[in-house]
Amino acid sequence: MKKSSGISKASRKACDTARIQGRLLGETRTIQPGQYLASDIELLQSGKHPGKTNVTDADNALNILRYFMDTPTAVIVKHNNPCGVAQSDVLSDAYHKAMIADRLAAFGGCIAVNRPVDKATAEAISNQYAEVVVAPEFEDGVMDIFSAKKNLRVVRIQNIARLQDFVGQRFVDIKSLMDGGLVAQWSFVPQARAKTDLKLAACDYKGKSYAIRREPTENEYQDMLFGWLVEAGVTSNSVIYVKDRVTVGIGTGEQDRVGVAEIARDKAYRKLADRYCFEIFGIAYNDLKDRENKAEIDQRVAGENGGLKGSAMVSDAFFPFRDGIDVGLCEGVGCVIQPGGSDNDYQSIEACNEVGATMVYTGQRSFKH
Repeated sequence: MKKSSGISKASRKACDTARIQGRLLGETRTIQPGQYLASDIELLQSGKHPGKTNVTDADNALNILRYFMDTPTAVIVKHNNPCGVAQSDVLSDAYHKAMIADRLAAFGGCIAVNRPVDKATAEAISNQYAEVVVAPEFEDGVMDIFSAKKNLRVVRIQNIARLQDFVGQRFVDIKSLMDGGLVAQWSFVPQARAKTDLKLAACDYKGKSYAIRREPTENEYQDMLFGWLVEAGVTSNSVIYVKDRVTVGIGTGEQDRVGVAEIARDKAYRKLADRYCFEIFGIAYNDLKDRENKAEIDQRVAGENGGLKGSAMVSDAFFPFRDGIDVGLCEGVGCVIQPGGSDNDYQSIEACNEVGATMVYTGQRSFKH
């Protein structure tokens, strides 16, 4: 004999319908265990066992790398933020560009690549100090090169080939509170992943229409999309600059958008000066004592605006006023990608039109906290 629940079938059906319509149950998903990617690694070499930071750095590198599986790409992450990301036709060149974009921050970082590591790339990595190397495979002779770096953690994730399957997928992002409480939220997923997803900047303000006058070039679209997808792995508030599918300056985790745009700009200048010094003299810019040589490097970097001329400016949220976007435009930035949606978008549009720059909207903020 069945026990009565005290609720009629019709009442239960009404309750179930209310829950679904109220979206309490309608869009739930079972929390899946690891799908054999970042959570299923093969440690080939480790002088020290990977720590939490090593694992989370590798995870965020894969988080970025999943959007770039069609081209050899290198992502270098330090303390859960990318310090250099680059693409090229050859893996060793992609790694070199990512490393030299911020050679100082790359020191002791986590390097993730989406192609098997060849000898040329392994030798380049071995010339620097790295904590972790993550790759789908390692060609013959590569582990012999890495064995000279006893504390280098070498991680093989053969399922990196499946990274593209994770594009558009969310994961549950859990944060612990100081009293032991937990906050769970879905991770951010960028919806703008192709040129057709972007909208040329335009808005209305007090009865007047404003619109960007210049359409982006194909190279500008490539840089803006590249930067926007890298942005998905950068802690907010953030602004980054990109040129030729290489990060030029990355500003992360700041309280105001003007400040982070300035930090990214200043880093671009400093990192380019260090790069030139290292290429010419084989030492860091901060170790160069000769004032005359230093002045020559400074003059060269200033003449190139820190490598920002013609670059793309990427912002994870809209610019509330034009003062933030002016930071990049004053350095010769040629294009801007941002979510749009500010009451003062017209200011940013006017700022771009004044210098012949172009700008597109994604329609979605890229917050990562």
